[in-house]
Amino acid sequence: MKLLVIEDEVKAGAYLKKGLTESGYVVDLASDGVDGLYMITSGEYNLVILDIMLPKLDGWQILNTMRSNNINTPVILLTAKEHVEDRVKGFELGANDYLIKPYAFAELLARIQNLLRNFTPPQNSGAGHHIMTMADLELDLLKRTAKRRGETIHLTAKEYQLLELLMRKEGQVLSRTTIASLVWDMNFDSDTNVIDVAIKRIRNKIDKPYDNPLIHTIRGMGYKMEDLSQ
Repeated sequence: MKLLVIEDEVKAGAYLKKGLTESGYVVDLASDGVDGLYMITSGEYNLVILDIMLPKLDGWQILNTMRSNNINTPVILLTAKEHVEDRVKGFELGANDYLIKPYAFAELLARIQNLLRNFTPPQNSGAGHHIMTMADLELDLLKRTAKRRGETIHLTAKEYQLLELLMRKEGQVLSRTTIASLVWDMNFDSDTNVIDVAIKRIRNKIDKPYDNPLIHTIRGMGYKMEDLSQ
C-alpha cells in the first residue's frame, strides 16, 4: 500500500514517513504543494496525507485540482486550523477525513486503516483499478493480498511491501540501495543480506511453485520484476 505525505515541516514529515513505513506502508514525501501535486498526478497512491498550509501551492488548491481532474484518491487533511468552516470547506472540496494538529500518531494510523478499508472507488473510476496484475499474479492493493493462478499467497507486511514495489516498477532494475530506502527506510549496508533474504523469501512463494519466474536478478545491479514469457 503506497501513501503520499505532503508536509512542509521537515521534522513532522520525517516523523510521519518513519512511522508509516514501520507500519508496513510504502511512503513518498513532498515538502511543498507544487511537488506534491506533481507526484499525485504522475504516480499511483492509495491515500494522500495533505497538510493545508504549504508553500507554493496550498492544500485547498491541491485538493480542488485533484477532484476537478477526477483523481479520487482518498485524502486526509492535516491542519492546525480548528475552525468549523475550515473543516466544512475541506469536505466540500472532497476530503475524506480531517485531523487537527497536534494529533496522536496512533489516531492517524487508525484513520488511515479505516479509510483504506472502507473506501469504495466511484463507479466511473473503473472496476478493479485497485488490482495489479503481472502474468497470472494478482495483487489486491486494498486487501493487501496476493494470488497466483487463483491461489492465495501468504506474505508478511514487508514481503507484501517489497512485492508491491517491484510490481509498480515493472521492468526497472532496482538496486539494493533503492529497495532498502523504499521498503526498510534505511541506508543499505553492504555487509547485510537483508535484501537478498527478503527477495529469496518472496521468490519461494511467488516463483518457485510455478514455471514462469517473474523476479529476476541482474548481476551487479539489483533486481527487477517482469514477465519474460511474452
